[in-house]
Amino acid sequence: MDLNQLYFDHQLMLIRADRAPSCASRNASRIDASLLAARIGTMQRGLKAAAALSWEGLAAVPAHPQGCPA
Repeated sequence: MDLNQLYFDHQLMLIRADRAPSCASRNASRIDASLLAARIGTMQRGLKAAAALSWEGLAAVPAHPQGCPA
């Protein structure tokens, strides 16, 4: 898959999380964004891109942000 498409999809997931009407849908979007970040990081690592570590760090974002129950 094209990295640009993954970047785009990641941004959409973050926007959906910000606009989510409930904690459950916010968490689902954050998990999806985290999975995409991991995929981006893996692809960038394969390309020996310096940004790989940043994306892999984004993949470790907790699923339950402040204000949402675990």
